[in-house]
Amino acid sequence: MQKLYILSLGCNKNLVDSEIMLGRLSKYKLTDEPSEAHVLIVNTCGFIESAKKESIHAILSLHQKRKKDSLLVVTGCLMQRYRDKLMKELPEVDLFTGVGDYEKIDELILKRQNLFSPEVYLQSEETQRLITGSNFHTFIKISEGCNQKCSFCAIPSFKGRLKSREISSVVKEVKELVLRGYKDFSFIAQDSSSYLLDKGVKNGLIALIDELEKIKGIRAARILYLYPTSLSEALIQRIIDSKIFVNYFDMPLQHISDKMLKLMKRGSTKSRLKKLLNLMKAAPDSFLRTGFIVGHPFEDEEDFKELCEFVKEFHFDRISVFAYSKEEQTPAFNMQQISPKIIQSRLKILEKIVDESTEKSFKRELGQIRKVFCTGKSSEGEFFIAGKDLRWDRDIDGEILINESLCGTLEMGELYECEILQSLDKKLLARALRKIDD
Repeated sequence: MQKLYILSLGCNKNLVDSEIMLGRLSKYKLTDEPSEAHVLIVNTCGFIESAKKESIHAILSLHQKRKKDSLLVVTGCLMQRYRDKLMKELPEVDLFTGVGDYEKIDELILKRQNLFSPEVYLQSEETQRLITGSNFHTFIKISEGCNQKCSFCAIPSFKGRLKSREISSVVKEVKELVLRGYKDFSFIAQDSSSYLLDKGVKNGLIALIDELEKIKGIRAARILYLYPTSLSEALIQRIIDSKIFVNYFDMPLQHISDKMLKLMKRGSTKSRLKKLLNLMKAAPDSFLRTGFIVGHPFEDEEDFKELCEFVKEFHFDRISVFAYSKEEQTPAFNMQQISPKIIQSRLKILEKIVDESTEKSFKRELGQIRKVFCTGKSSEGEFFIAGKDLRWDRDIDGEILINESLCGTLEMGELYECEILQSLDKKLLARALRKIDD
């Protein structure tokens, strides 16, 4: 049996695409050693400059490690975005393809054929994925593309306009995964709250939630990447009222200054954002995640100060911060740029504030009784069992270290009631009290 090595870079939307390719390449044996592989695939990210560099470095590194007569395949967003340039500049690569042909990857490898279909790939009901990384949690991609026009973002230029999967397609996939033992689901897209708007349906996520709640076996679900202008108060309330969707609200804000929100073409004002956030925060056991960009053109000291004060005051649970990246095919590309030195200085200031905010979020958990999925071996070694708060998304929101159990040996993928005992270096220490049965 020939061996396959696959490297998935960037976001979890890319991970889903990689899992679709793995489903098509099931005849191969997976290996963690590039030097053993007959076929090596890099699913690239092309979102910002740092991601581009990471992708190029990964391609060249794998070329150095691979064995003679192996096939190096490069696919994904970076290839779609810089197709002509990279095909000329990367003679190390044997096969190129973009974001429209994940389900044809087996044919392309067999024929040794480059292919860039004009349409972005949208998962079908017949698609078979090989889920990686968990035996109980998986990501479900509900749409591709984006209709928003953010000044800093190039995604619509290579992912195209919004294309939503039918509700029936999403429901069928979830039902099949539940039968395979999956019980924890994260629903993702470039702009999740615009789901079905391309089909003329408003509040498509509400309709999806209604259908998903009819499926027996889902223990928890959450929605990632809500967009402020397409997010309704009705959707927030529907999530709060849901029996399976946890009160996890992931809404990247990018800024809070009205001037910057307008320049960034975010379509919302500070007052509307705060109204939405306050609705989310008022939900029982709510968990709020957001993201901000530092150094966008025309961000002055007052704008930055306003952002810092907002982050200090609002008490988000998790925050991602990014330095502005000048990207071709974006409105901000031709704006007067802020010096990299100033951007890095501001980034360090905001990162310190974010670290303090995150630490406070962890400390607020002390003494709480939480539902926790056992995820297996911890990052801290054999003396702890790793867990994930039922509300949290996989990998990005933290780790719970369980060092004591009142209910025997813990099983990976099972749900336990845990008492949070201590917060230590952005990790929580907990005692398992009892197993929560179906």
